[in-house]
Amino acid sequence: MKIAVLGLGFMGSTHANIWLQISGAELAAVASRDTRRLGGDFTGIQGNLGGEGGKLDFSAVAKYTRAEEAVLDPAIEAVDICLPTHLHEPIALLALAAGKHVLVEKPMALDAAAAERMIAAAARHERVLMAAQVVRFMPPYRTATDILRSGRLGRPRAAMFRRRCAAPAWSAWLTDPARSGGGVFDLLIHDIDFCLHVFGKPEAVTASGYEDLGHGIDWILAQFWYREIGAVAISGGWHHPAAYPFSMEFTVVSEHGTLEFNSAGGVLAEYGADGLQHAVEVPATDGYRGELEYFLGCATRGEKPLECPPEESAAALRLAHLMLESRKRNGEKMACDI
Repeated sequence: MKIAVLGLGFMGSTHANIWLQISGAELAAVASRDTRRLGGDFTGIQGNLGGEGGKLDFSAVAKYTRAEEAVLDPAIEAVDICLPTHLHEPIALLALAAGKHVLVEKPMALDAAAAERMIAAAARHERVLMAAQVVRFMPPYRTATDILRSGRLGRPRAAMFRRRCAAPAWSAWLTDPARSGGGVFDLLIHDIDFCLHVFGKPEAVTASGYEDLGHGIDWILAQFWYREIGAVAISGGWHHPAAYPFSMEFTVVSEHGTLEFNSAGGVLAEYGADGLQHAVEVPATDGYRGELEYFLGCATRGEKPLECPPEESAAALRLAHLMLESRKRNGEKMACDI
């Protein structure tokens, strides 16, 4: 399948590099306003996972300075949208109308109404649409999901998810809420989506926190209220620019044991009600590659992405906005009718 990657920032370059390695996929086109990146030079590019980009061989790849031109290239069968969030909807709608399958980087759109229009267009044009909620494909999170769904640890009774990083000095558009939704929206959408994936929709949401984007701070502590779970909390956001390190972690307390993961250690641990730590085997796979391979398989077969359905990505947007609204109202409890 011939793929076009639209946008060549940190995530676009990450996806492009993986597409070059996946059997059954051909990176056929790239789009960026930056001519150096169109030439495959990503030195100096950074993201919240650290490190810097290198160089990729785009000698056999069509190059466009406008995403719309790549979308309308008749040779392209699917597009991978890694553009600023406010461009996700218009480019996705154009691609779907042109008969292309669409993978769109998270957050799927700036609001659920835009996501619903994208979902309707995918159905109308009979194309596959999937949001790149990569945490669902990261081995520690995927393994935890399998364990929780197996019922081996009994019912979940409490959970905490945390994700933090520096304010993104590498991309000016991210610090503009009109284009990104802000740090809480852009960063914690991963954990919001994962809660939906594992626990389903909560009954209500409360949140408090602090926002000062001028100083690189956008922080929140949110609680999702479930009838049969004692507490599910999400916290984190941006902590000033540049120096603050990225981290992600979770703890899920169930009746017969606790699962815990911290990116600093990189190990998923299980602590049993028997007082012992039990080994958890986690596949040594790459979440980004797994995500792209899954989308490719769905697009090739024309199947809905049931492991990461766009309807759940739209629901995550609604939950994110409820969190922000509750924060604005000093922790008011918001009914979650999503």
